[in-house]
Amino acid sequence: MQIHSQQTPTNQKTTAQARTEITAFKVDSILSLMTLKEKISMCHAQSQFSSPGIPRLGIPELWMSDGPHGIRAEINWSNWGYSGWTNDYITAFPALTCLSATFNPSLSKQYGVSIGEEARYRKKDVLLGPGVNIYRTPLNGRNFEYMGEDPYLASKMVVSYIKGVQMNGVAACVKHFALNNQELWRNHINVQVSDRALYEIYLPAFEAAVKQGEAWSIMGAYNQFRGQHCSHHELLLNKILKTDWSFDGVVISDWGGTHSTKEAALNGLDIEMGSPINTKTSPREAFDANFLGTTFLELVKSGEIDECILNDKVRRILRLMMRTTLDSSRPLGKINNIEHSQVARQVAIEGVVLLKNKEDFFPLNPAKKLTIAVIGENAVKSMTTGGGSSELKANYEISPFKGLQKRFKNASIIFSKGYTSEDSNQNHKSLIKDALLTASSADVVLFIGGLNKNTGQDCEAADREELKLPYNQDYLISELQKVNPNIGVLLVSGNAVSMPWISDVKAVLQTWYLGSEAGNAIADIISGDENPSGKLPFSFPVKLTDNSAHFFGELSYPGDGETQYYKDGILVGYRWHDTKNIKPLFSFGHGLSYSSFKITDIKSDKKIYTANDSINITYNLKNTGSKDGAEVVQVYIGMSNSNVLRALKELKGFKKTYLRAGNQTSEIITINVSDLSFYDESISNWNLEKGSYTIYVGNASDGVSEQINIKVK
Repeated sequence: MQIHSQQTPTNQKTTAQARTEITAFKVDSILSLMTLKEKISMCHAQSQFSSPGIPRLGIPELWMSDGPHGIRAEINWSNWGYSGWTNDYITAFPALTCLSATFNPSLSKQYGVSIGEEARYRKKDVLLGPGVNIYRTPLNGRNFEYMGEDPYLASKMVVSYIKGVQMNGVAACVKHFALNNQELWRNHINVQVSDRALYEIYLPAFEAAVKQGEAWSIMGAYNQFRGQHCSHHELLLNKILKTDWSFDGVVISDWGGTHSTKEAALNGLDIEMGSPINTKTSPREAFDANFLGTTFLELVKSGEIDECILNDKVRRILRLMMRTTLDSSRPLGKINNIEHSQVARQVAIEGVVLLKNKEDFFPLNPAKKLTIAVIGENAVKSMTTGGGSSELKANYEISPFKGLQKRFKNASIIFSKGYTSEDSNQNHKSLIKDALLTASSADVVLFIGGLNKNTGQDCEAADREELKLPYNQDYLISELQKVNPNIGVLLVSGNAVSMPWISDVKAVLQTWYLGSEAGNAIADIISGDENPSGKLPFSFPVKLTDNSAHFFGELSYPGDGETQYYKDGILVGYRWHDTKNIKPLFSFGHGLSYSSFKITDIKSDKKIYTANDSINITYNLKNTGSKDGAEVVQVYIGMSNSNVLRALKELKGFKKTYLRAGNQTSEIITINVSDLSFYDESISNWNLEKGSYTIYVGNASDGVSEQINIKVK
């Protein structure tokens, strides 16, 4: 038995090596048969969402699709109009902020498998997602597509997602690489950030996606970094991605993110998408006008650009095809099946975060004959449409109002819109008057508001202008409270909002954009059929200047129109709040339950460690309440006497555990000592400081149960 176990890894390695060698041989064989023009053709689009194959050689096209939480409807060949198909309806999954809030990597894997199956059924080869840009400011219109403010959490969640997607022979395309943290001036803003912040905050999730997730493609960002556009960036693509991280996949530009033939050719871009086309020629030749089209061909022909540069791009594209469209063994896919609905619902349930629950306002008893006033446009507004490239053509979408009606059959549920997000002739005063009248006749008020997918809210290509709720919702909530103090607020958003009314309401639920199963999942939580277990993947500041990006003024966000300076450095999100002792409205990692949990007997396996060691944190977790539920134990580590500025503490481990009421379990969280390193700009490498560290164990960044002191020798 011992001999067999020792030989197995070697055999596996040999098999993997043999597979790689076979793929390389096949790729080189195909490459040798291609003309120069055919090679060039593979490096740019042939339509809005495909790049060419080589029909002469039987090499298929490569078809791509938005987006990260559902497969987008079919787009026309050479414009952004929808094609009007009737067979492109899909399951809408919760947005990635919700997925991240589950703190559940195994559920992220199921999410990836499901969305990968839908992409495969729709005959897509590349899924343009997931997004792992860091939540730096609550004004970023696209934060809802990303995985929050912490690089460790994003790394853990994205790896599982990618593995799930790619099991279907569909490439995940991780985006937007890198430093795309605003929408306002995303196409040109020049980001200036320290190497340390780059490596510690903004790159780790991408690195995990490449090294651990083995992502097959990466999408470059629109913005500039140190004066060069990210979709053809020497440092980001050639040095960091392809050399340091040994990425063997394909770099795809963001749509319209290419600006130069020479930079695109020389600085690591493999497939150019979305560039302007020559509308005067035929659709078959229109995309030859791309930067990596005819101009690139002439530069290679003249010898100004070596053909080996082109060959590397084509090898990568062919390798991607071997993994996707040329893989005859890949599964056929599935779409709109019950299993996908179940995954969407489970992600939604586990992602909903109970922020406040005074006097056990939630759950509401569905057996009681209550009169429930549902107030707010978001109770009935579709949230799968709009928002930019991630908008969806959902097979169905259960609104919060429908979900509540379905579950609370014994209640009398009355509705009033209260506010409107649409430019209309509706009298806003009459909407408020009707809402107050409706609320005054109810036992319970559920205000369902927040943001939406309109431009200037949670939407691509524009940022929010302020932290407060739009459409006069703050005023409406304060007025509702006066006529009925028994009020709970449900926020539908992918971003933090200010809450001047927080002390006047009984409860607050952060419900995100939950997709097809939104209403059912919300009703599951409100009825108590399910126990909330979500945790915030980003901090909610009390006011905008409490956020690190905004504390430093306009040069830090959004910049001066040309350049943006990340003056907050490594102190993003809870790192800023903790280190500067600025109390958030709700902290990173915060999330309540209908049950209660106790973490006890917290210990480290040693007190002194060396660089190659692992730290094993053991603890007992008990569900001390009366309901079954789940708790996320979080481990943060800090070093107070560092030689450089460091955050008070940083997330280094977490584990979500499900427990029946009254039950207890012993758990372990393992952290590599090497993960305590900081990026040392003086040596352009990671540096593990020797000395004393503090381990913080709890259930939120501000909910620490115990501290443990250790030393690294």
